[in-house]
Amino acid sequence: MPIKLYNTLTKQKSEFEPLNKDEVRIYSCGPTVYSYAHIGNFRTYVFMDNLRRVLEYNGYKLKHVMNITDVGHLESDADEGEDKMEKAAKKEDKSPYEIAKFYTDAFFKDMDKLHIERPEIIAKATEHIDDMLEFAKEIVKNGYGYETSTAIYFDVSKLDKYPILSNRNVDEQIAGARVDVDPEKRNPYDFAIWIKAPANHIMKWDSPWGLSYPGWHLECSAMGRKYLGEEFDIHTGGVDHIPTHHENEIAQSKGACGKVPAKVWMHVEFLQVDGGKMSKSLGNVYTITQLEEKGIEALAYKMFCYTAHYRTKLNFTFEGAHSSQKALNRLRESYINHRNSNETIDSEKIEEYKNKFLEAINDDLNMPLAMSVVWEIARNEVKSSKLADLLIDFDKVLGLDLANSQKYLNEQKEVELPNEVTQLINERKKAREEKKWELSDELRDKIKDYGYIVKDTKEGMTVEKI
Repeated sequence: MPIKLYNTLTKQKSEFEPLNKDEVRIYSCGPTVYSYAHIGNFRTYVFMDNLRRVLEYNGYKLKHVMNITDVGHLESDADEGEDKMEKAAKKEDKSPYEIAKFYTDAFFKDMDKLHIERPEIIAKATEHIDDMLEFAKEIVKNGYGYETSTAIYFDVSKLDKYPILSNRNVDEQIAGARVDVDPEKRNPYDFAIWIKAPANHIMKWDSPWGLSYPGWHLECSAMGRKYLGEEFDIHTGGVDHIPTHHENEIAQSKGACGKVPAKVWMHVEFLQVDGGKMSKSLGNVYTITQLEEKGIEALAYKMFCYTAHYRTKLNFTFEGAHSSQKALNRLRESYINHRNSNETIDSEKIEEYKNKFLEAINDDLNMPLAMSVVWEIARNEVKSSKLADLLIDFDKVLGLDLANSQKYLNEQKEVELPNEVTQLINERKKAREEKKWELSDELRDKIKDYGYIVKDTKEGMTVEKI
């Protein structure tokens, strides 16, 4: 059964055919490790995991690269502001390398909690400075780069077309574009491929242009070519990468070798929070750990991501996340019920489920439709170990660790109440004793936010995990 993928480059969904029939080569934009990755970031990596698993489920061998940005990512895509690594280092009074190691470790810890498969190659920017420098030299040698007093810029006017991924019309925007960042730029949309380091800049390396450091976009172009070649199959990232980062990646590759690096470009839509934008200023940027503190497992968040197609916006609410936690537990219970049954089921029904699931995942990773097949199996009146086996087979794509369902259910029964929840329960008991019913209701709602339900019975107050 063919796999169909939506390609941002062509603006259409088409049958996927790898450049090498035996191996699919993928590049994924990884994290900038200056702080904890949030759940919006992890929606992108859940998608990345789905893509890997779907390709593997279809029998493909993978060569997959993901970068770790530990230098060069400025605060603004307009080549201005501090390097995010250096800013975090100053804030936490650590070296940029200490910052990078701490948050890289935290990132992979969360990846493991989400059962996200690691790409075959993890490439740190700081370990590929020479590769990036050679790439920059090629761009300049081919006439696409020029030097100013502050940086080496890519001259977008030399390209046959720019941009090619987004629908921006650069010609219409140039008149009002900002040029004050560097008045030496030839064109407002030229971007830095190499940046001359100020005297107080910590992360800098020798180059033909003095002590300097790479621009953010350069690492993906250089490392993609090093490990996957000048042309490879798929490039993934978030929709926020389309207008600048990925456009500039393509520009750099065309400047160095005349080729668009990836055949298929795939992008994940934004995760919203309570119907709006996720933003630190709004205080609605949540991490996997913060979800766990409210009784929501990492795997429940992963399952929550399956409620919407990756190319549509997904609205996060704690109510929705708690519902996914309940649903995941029901799925685990259903798997166990099937596993413990000796009833028989028609083999034709098994094949029907297999085909429906495969059709869903091969249609541009339609996970909501795939999950509808999973729930058909879970709710089947006939309980059969063959259906349990089928769920385990489908879990090769879902990555929900269903084989260990009983362990997760047991852990939830044994879990101790967090200190915050215990404190809220004690406050609620006092409020009820003082007949402050409105306060009692408010505290009950707060306890629910942590993933626990309070019930008032004749015997007293009981607390259950959602």
